[in-house]
Amino acid sequence: MAVLNVNIDHVATVRQARLTNEPDPVWAAAECELAGANGITVHLRQDRRHICDRDVRLLRETVACKLNLEMCMAEPIVKIAEKIRPDQITLVPERRQELTTEGGLECAKNKKRLAEVVKRMHKKGILVSTFIRPDKEQIKASAETGCDAVELHTGKYANARAQRTIERCLNELAFGRDFAAENKLVVHAGHGLTYRNIADVAKIKGLCEFNIGHSIIARSIFVGIRQAAAEMIELINRYSTD
Repeated sequence: MAVLNVNIDHVATVRQARLTNEPDPVWAAAECELAGANGITVHLRQDRRHICDRDVRLLRETVACKLNLEMCMAEPIVKIAEKIRPDQITLVPERRQELTTEGGLECAKNKKRLAEVVKRMHKKGILVSTFIRPDKEQIKASAETGCDAVELHTGKYANARAQRTIERCLNELAFGRDFAAENKLVVHAGHGLTYRNIADVAKIKGLCEFNIGHSIIARSIFVGIRQAAAEMIELINRYSTD
C-alpha cells in the first residue's frame, strides 16, 4: 500500500510573504505526523524562496518519520545535505525563474555528477531518489548511478484534460513503474497531485510513496493541516488497496 509524504514548502511560502516567523513549517510537520503522514518533504532551493537552512536543521531534529530533502546538485546544497543528514534526498532540476519544479531531472546527461552525489550521500547513510519523467533512459541512468529510488513526475497526468491523454499518461506511469522495478529501484510519484486526481494514480500498483504539497496546504486553509493531510491519506489508502 502506498504512503504519503507531505511537502510543506508552501507553509514557508506564506511566512516568507511577510518575512516574519509564522506560520512555522516545523509546526506544520508535527501536525502532518499526527495525521499519520509517512514522511515530510521540503525543497531547500538555492534562492531560499521558502524553506531556509534553519527549517531544515530544526526539521532534522524534530521529525520522527522520514525526512525527505528535495534539492539540486549544486555543491553548496550537497554540502548542507551531508551535514544535515536527512533520511532521503530527492534530486530535482532547479531554475531560479520557475514557480515550481518544471520537468524531471536530466540524469542521462549528468551521470558523472549524479554518481558522485549518490556516492557522497550513501557515505552519510542517506537514501537517494531522482525526480524524473517516466522515461526509460532516465530510469536506467538512475539505476546505473546507484540511486535507491525514482520519483516519477506526474505533472503531465495532472495537467491532462482529455480522457485519451489521461489514459496515455497513466500507461506511461505504469511503464515507468515496471521498468524501474526491473532495475531494482523503489518507485515514488508526485507533482500536481490533488484530492480530485489522486484516485487513478493511487490505483497503480507498485507506487510506494506519494509526495504531495500544494493541494494539501491549500486545503489546510479551510480545515487545518492535520485534517487536510488525513483526508489525503484516506484517499490514498482507499484507492491503493482497491
